[in-house]
Amino acid sequence: MLPRLFLARRLLPSLLLLAGAMPLAAQPLPADPAPSAPSPPDLTRPPRPATQLPQPGISLARGMEALPGGGWRLTGALARGRPDAAARGSLAEIARWLAQSTTGRVTVTAQVAEPQDDLSVARRESLARGLAIRQVLEEAGLDGTRIDVRPLGRTAEARDAIELLPPGQGRRGDNQQRERQSGARQP
Repeated sequence: MLPRLFLARRLLPSLLLLAGAMPLAAQPLPADPAPSAPSPPDLTRPPRPATQLPQPGISLARGMEALPGGGWRLTGALARGRPDAAARGSLAEIARWLAQSTTGRVTVTAQVAEPQDDLSVARRESLARGLAIRQVLEEAGLDGTRIDVRPLGRTAEARDAIELLPPGQGRRGDNQQRERQSGARQP
């Protein structure tokens, strides 16, 4: 009987604490509740236009043109992923300017005119062309982790073209429309 009484005397205060009969003097207060969630964005207003970067004074090779909203378009042999020496020089200047003057991701969108009947082949071909231009940009000093290649495949325009879009210009409306028309996946 003595051991049971001893156990009861030792365990009783602990049991009362667990049951809430005795005040808990040494325990800290609970933390404040989490702040309320932020209010959702107002989607009724149109999005703000992206800020346009100043166009650098780079001499462009044949088959290259500056885009009005920022960036460059490559056509002809350049759009097939085969830049000549003059085009490589212009692309190197663009890569150096992008590396020094911008932060964020550069988007390379590539589209092809052929083949008309096989979307998979067109998509792979546009990917190969975009990767060829990416390699030239990387060799010129632009970090490859900053370059997104978006193969659009064959679009409604049905032309060979590659666009280099600086950070902030990669989600232009006309590119999104091209992606929808070509069946490209939206990010």
